Amino acid sequence: MQFKHPEILYFLFLLIVPILVHLFQFRRFKKEYFTNVQFLSALSVQTRKSSKIKKWLLLSCRLLLLSCIVIAFAQPYFAAKYKENATNEIYIILDNSFSMQAKGKKGELMKRAIQELLEDTPENTNFSLLTNSESFWDTNIKSIRSTLQNLKYSASPFELDPIMAQIKAHKSAFKKDIVIITDALGLNAKQLKNGDKNDVPYFVIPKAEQKNNTAVDSVYINEVSDDFYEITVDLSHYGVGSKPVPIAVYNQNKLVAKTAVNFETKKKSINFTIPKQPFHGYVSITDNGLSYDNTLYFTISKIKKTNVTSIGKLEKSNFLSRIYTDNEFNFINSPISSLDYNSIEKQDVIILNELDDIPQALQTTLKSFVGKGGSLIIIPSEKDTAANLNQFLGNFGAIQLKSFEQVEKLITKINFSHPLFKAVFENRITNFQYPKTNGSFTISHTNAGALYNDDQSIFLTALPNALSIVYVFSAPINTANSNFQQSPLIVPTFYKMAMNNQPKSINTFTIGNTDPYLVDVALSKDAVLTVTNSSESFIPIQRIINDKVKLTFNDYPEEAGSYGIYNQKDFVENISFNYDRTESDLSAINENELSEYKIIDSVAKVFDTLQTNRLDNQIWKWFVIFALLFLVIEMAIIRFMK
Repeated sequence: MQFKHPEILYFLFLLIVPILVHLFQFRRFKKEYFTNVQFLSALSVQTRKSSKIKKWLLLSCRLLLLSCIVIAFAQPYFAAKYKENATNEIYIILDNSFSMQAKGKKGELMKRAIQELLEDTPENTNFSLLTNSESFWDTNIKSIRSTLQNLKYSASPFELDPIMAQIKAHKSAFKKDIVIITDALGLNAKQLKNGDKNDVPYFVIPKAEQKNNTAVDSVYINEVSDDFYEITVDLSHYGVGSKPVPIAVYNQNKLVAKTAVNFETKKKSINFTIPKQPFHGYVSITDNGLSYDNTLYFTISKIKKTNVTSIGKLEKSNFLSRIYTDNEFNFINSPISSLDYNSIEKQDVIILNELDDIPQALQTTLKSFVGKGGSLIIIPSEKDTAANLNQFLGNFGAIQLKSFEQVEKLITKINFSHPLFKAVFENRITNFQYPKTNGSFTISHTNAGALYNDDQSIFLTALPNALSIVYVFSAPINTANSNFQQSPLIVPTFYKMAMNNQPKSINTFTIGNTDPYLVDVALSKDAVLTVTNSSESFIPIQRIINDKVKLTFNDYPEEAGSYGIYNQKDFVENISFNYDRTESDLSAINENELSEYKIIDSVAKVFDTLQTNRLDNQIWKWFVIFALLFLVIEMAIIRFMK
């Protein structure tokens, strides 16, 4: 025990005063003689022995009373265990990602955590609060009460690294106590070890009682007929056991189709047939898990024909005219000698079909064409040298072609995970009739190929960039060098290459995705496009490219839903946005990663721990209480003891 004012303890020498008074009152009994005692009132008889005990008790009480008063004024305390951390600043990290929608014993995890902060945070304690999307520096619970009560869930998954980087960048002369309130979904060892070693983290891990959850993952067009679309909805179920889940499709809030889904497996695909017309709606399910992933918004735009131009000899392009039919494409073939260079920028896809030489003017035009969002397909000619091709391909990425070799190769492997073949095949085909090439270049490329030869060399690969894709074949595919034109692979390969970088028939974006989107609209110099719906409006990053506008959305909008793109007040087209589904699997929480860290049950215990360990334990109040107690005892002795 230590004292703030030890000099006051010298007053304890004054205790000699009551002792002297007590000794002075120890006199002998004297006899007093009275002439007549019959008129005296009755006296209580007090023995010499009881009188001595009473006086000793009174002396003890008075000494203890005075001692407690002196010690209380000296302000005794027990020194804090970690006194050097008493000046630490407090930072509270609150996970407001969608996984915190899960329900615990007292309701949704995030809302319960907010309630604990409001109830248990000392009003005179300053702290900084950081969430997935917002930061509030040097505040207190009174100032931030309204903000906490209205805090919304964030579309950004919980990532500890960037939040800790913000705290580290917040310069301070003091150490930091960091209170992290999260369900621990997505935490890993790398994120945890990136923190400052001088900081002291405390984890509060609210736990969900219900970890079963069903999510709508994606929607895409499976088949197209003259009058109908067949759309496929992919669902995922997480957890143990499942019940039938109702699912419905809405167009402009009007019910189009409805059914129920039974999950025999963790993944399920459901097909719906809808009219072949513009669609602006959503798919919705009802389950007892998280609510944010129960709805997926999507838009089917009005069908626009894709402009495709093949540059090369007519006899080598006949197979392309059978693939790019008039109902979906505007296809033309142009020999190099009569090519209209001014028409290139109006095309969506250009195919260089076995040109023996690519003129420098065409190379420059195609470089600009790809930079503005056009797709390029290169089918090499055996007469063109690898050096010339490499010089041209260097404009689009790191790829090299080695010299042409007359070696027969079979095309035996399809990379089903390649973006070119995504959702093309219902089953993974392994026993198809292998097409072949009699001669080919050898492609050296770091990216995975789409098609491979039997010697594991690449037959077809892609060079993606921000706006477009360049596809490169390793061999001519004319009938003299290859039978690839007769292969079943020819149609899906060329069809997907033409459609892969064009505006999709289904327009749906994930909030936070940085992929650009091309809008077919001509803007004046000072005009901008606005994305809006009934509850939110924003201006995305945009760049005018000829008669198109490239939009980049980043972290906007804040809420998933159906939106419209407007040029001033003129409607351009519809688009849909959805939340990332990475937080849907509540069973993926791994608390073992936190075994080396302090885990505390509640916010109240965090502040109790900080006060107990960091602040001196003041005990002068106890001595005041004892002084009052001894005063009461003294009065009781005087009053009741004979």
